[in-house]
Amino acid sequence: MNTSKSLVWFRRDLRAFDHAALYQALSSSREVHCVFVYDTDILQHLPRDDRRLRFIHASLASLDAGLRQLGGYLIVRHGSAPDEVLSLAEELGVDTVHASTDYEPAAIARDALVAERLGAAGRTFESHKDQVIFEKDEVLTLAGGAFSVFTPYKNAWLKRLAARPDTLAAYPIDAVAHVFAAPPSSSPALPALEDIGFMSGEPPLPAGMEGAEELFEAFVDDMGDYGRARDFPAEDGTSRLSAHLRFGTTSVRHLVRTAQQLVLSGAGGTGAPVWLSELIWRDFYAMVLYRNPHVAERSFKPAFDAVQWDGDAQADDLFAAWCEGRTGYPLVDAAMHQLNETGFMHNRLRMVTASFLTKDLGVDWRRGERYFALKLNDYDMASNNGGWQWAASTGCDAQPWFRIFNPVTQSQRFDARGEFIRRYLPQLAKLDTKQIHAPWLVKVEALAERGVVLGRDYPEPVVDHDKARRRTLERFAVVKKVVPVADDADDGDD
Repeated sequence: MNTSKSLVWFRRDLRAFDHAALYQALSSSREVHCVFVYDTDILQHLPRDDRRLRFIHASLASLDAGLRQLGGYLIVRHGSAPDEVLSLAEELGVDTVHASTDYEPAAIARDALVAERLGAAGRTFESHKDQVIFEKDEVLTLAGGAFSVFTPYKNAWLKRLAARPDTLAAYPIDAVAHVFAAPPSSSPALPALEDIGFMSGEPPLPAGMEGAEELFEAFVDDMGDYGRARDFPAEDGTSRLSAHLRFGTTSVRHLVRTAQQLVLSGAGGTGAPVWLSELIWRDFYAMVLYRNPHVAERSFKPAFDAVQWDGDAQADDLFAAWCEGRTGYPLVDAAMHQLNETGFMHNRLRMVTASFLTKDLGVDWRRGERYFALKLNDYDMASNNGGWQWAASTGCDAQPWFRIFNPVTQSQRFDARGEFIRRYLPQLAKLDTKQIHAPWLVKVEALAERGVVLGRDYPEPVVDHDKARRRTLERFAVVKKVVPVADDADDGDD
């Protein structure tokens, strides 16, 4: 008879189904406890009204309810996570702490510390792959190296999945749920956000396992049009599941299984393979971060650390204008208002705003990356870093540095009728579809007729895009010898 006791430490895997660490603990123990820690090492850097805490709080209630249905319950602690986990492990007398593998440098260091301290106390720490399909060195080139370009990585990823379809098999928690430690008769209620120093309120989107499945079921019905709709921010054409993937309220195996079935059956139209590719991008960026932890602070390509970003008082003013959505470029400003007001930003707009900050304003990509980290509901270091380095042309498989988004062209192409702009910049609502993308090009009298005075109702552009593009090409000349431009390369605007 198995006499071991285990503790499952939930982090970014807040669900009670298809859960690798939970299943392995239940399968190898006679008694399993579950804990989540509001980690003060992380919380100390967050604003008191952080939307993500409201999402986590609601998701923990869902998780606790799901565990209770299975016969268990959730212990919630508040403090430094390593200390709290070690203390609870001793208090409960567990032999092993199980957790899902995390690939961020700080998390790797934290888990190594916990493993060391558990070992000193005669206990073990086990981590299990859960937030990605393939991790670390599971997808390599034929030469045994790591991929740095997405498309060949994706092809190798799909080939490995075809060879190992069992990778997507769900972990049947129900089958081993009988070893959950039963809730005590007087188990305390989950702490309120006010109890840990944060403001309560409604989560920014449907939270918990139920919220994830609700969003996914709605998206599956519309997935066939995803390949087209995902580029237009005025449309509700995306899954809105990124926060659920970030906090693990859904299973990536469940999502990939469904997408793959729709691809193979043809029921997902042209959209299903595109969405599957987006899920593969998550694995790609997680692998890149794990294999190249320096990207958290520096360029993926060391040669690009030589690029000199502007860092004077003017750059600070431009950065503030970008953060506050007052650059004078309507699509950029509307996108930043969406982020600031909701914690969400459409992926097309993440590319546009990141390109604008780095290529038009000349501001270091790390400043934008940190701002997104503070504001995004779905902030994930690997994907956020990968996206910013893509836009800044410093990352792997990045936008070439001589390809520069034109914010007006992007606006005309992806918000042609100005619907998204009007939603977040109501002061421009009366401008017509030709005027709204570049108000500074409209005659003063025509703007006045529609109730808009530049400098009063909406700012003048903080930079001239054509001049900024030329400065960017000059800025990146330092890497031109390292990354030569083909003779036929197009250095015009996208």
